Amino acid sequence: MLTLTFTTGVVDAVGYLGLDRVFTANMTGNVVILGMALAGADDLPVLGPALALGGFLLGAALGGRVLARTAPGWGTRSTSTFAATGVLALGLGAGALAAPPEEGTGWAFALTTVLATAMGLQAAAARKLAVKDVTTVVVTSTLTGLAADSRLAGGSGEGWARRGLAVVLILLGAGVGALALRLLGDGTGIGAGLVLAGVVTLVAALVGHRWAHARRVAA
Repeated sequence: MLTLTFTTGVVDAVGYLGLDRVFTANMTGNVVILGMALAGADDLPVLGPALALGGFLLGAALGGRVLARTAPGWGTRSTSTFAATGVLALGLGAGALAAPPEEGTGWAFALTTVLATAMGLQAAAARKLAVKDVTTVVVTSTLTGLAADSRLAGGSGEGWARRGLAVVLILLGAGVGALALRLLGDGTGIGAGLVLAGVVTLVAALVGHRWAHARRVAA
């Protein structure tokens, strides 16, 4: 789950910097951007954030449907859902490398929509697993828990390592995504970032599947 949080940072960085200020995982950012854009602020995009929101909702609905009647914990459908996210990211990355997307084009909008759908799938699967303060797509609640439950606030400080690592990993992911665009250019950087995110997501899905299987066998 923490590894998937890292990939979210990568995906959102390449989306925001390379696809006309659109988040494909952090929907809070898209809602804020869309609200400001509709008010006419600063020539902010409208179509991109709207498509990302729609795609994310579609992906989350599909994920919820697939996982609705599964038992608690990591199961085969969890693996399949996370793997689908990885395959979509990997495929979009390969497509972006073959045909670099340009802002405002149909290909860029299609990439935004499908990528947001993939992240919606991931978010739904993460929600089903219900790992405390690790949603893989946002860290606002993680930061809130980190501060509110800290010893400074009179709490026990429980879970500080997991929460802190989630914040650090999404930060590192965003840095890696931004660095890819800076070193490789927008078109190639988007593709490289998405390929990296797809590969890491598939590895995380495989490791999670094997871990869950080993636990079931041991039980």
